Amino acid sequence: MLTCKSGATVALAAILQFGLTAGLLYAQDTQTAPDNTATNKRDRNKNAPTADDQKNNKNDLETTRKIRRAIMKDKSLSIEAHNVKIITRDGTVTLRGPVHSDQEQKAIVAHAAEVAGEANVKNELEVASKQ
Repeated sequence: MLTCKSGATVALAAILQFGLTAGLLYAQDTQTAPDNTATNKRDRNKNAPTADDQKNNKNDLETTRKIRRAIMKDKSLSIEAHNVKIITRDGTVTLRGPVHSDQEQKAIVAHAAEVAGEANVKNELEVASKQ
């Protein structure tokens, strides 16, 4: 650290701190805020299943848990893919939410089909490039 009799060290430290803080604030201001307006409007559709529609019976909860575990173990999937909605009602699984690619969509559907059976999986996943 630099030292001098006039207290320039303190002034230099204050200037550096201000510069770093201003730089961080500027970086935060230039990021685009996420906009889920379209998704939220879609989720208001009374016919579209949401997490609230998940049944609490043992079989449906276990099906959802097994699918979620399989998806989370798949490290090739993105964070968005790991966070898709899995809604099981009377043995029928609905998959909803955004994924990055067709490959992610296919992988998630395959994980669900392995647990619940292909005929019991309803795919409502959205591929980002197709939105």
